[in-house]
Amino acid sequence: MSDWIHGWTGTGGGDELGPLQLAWLGDAVWELHQRLRHCRSPGRADVLHRAVVEQVCADAQARALKQLEPLLDDRELDLVRRGRNRAGRGPRRGDAAVYGMATGFETMVGWLFLNNPARLAQLLDSLESDGSDPSPPSAHTSVAHDTSL
Repeated sequence: MSDWIHGWTGTGGGDELGPLQLAWLGDAVWELHQRLRHCRSPGRADVLHRAVVEQVCADAQARALKQLEPLLDDRELDLVRRGRNRAGRGPRRGDAAVYGMATGFETMVGWLFLNNPARLAQLLDSLESDGSDPSPPSAHTSVAHDTSL
């Protein structure tokens, strides 16, 4: 489902940005990826929106990172570490460790989007091909069963 990124050649410049700027970009790339995944599903906009929100939250991003960790090379792991270390505390009611992992994930996604989109597509595809989606099960059931427009 990462077809949209296969045509992207990247712009470079990821090394010129700090971890938080890369995380900000990575968050947008991850959300776009999730929106493109869901836009082909039947359902009302509010149901699709909730399904996407469940997948772009810190918990889902941290789960995605855990799935990808065995596949990551040293450069990617370093990007995750840099993002995690710059994350700060996060929301008051949130878990700081989860927020740090999510920020690390976003940092890596942002850098790969700019510098190695083919690798990003490979990682995004692996999240779907291993049969385990980082989203909670309710995200898919609410979209799949709501076909009213």
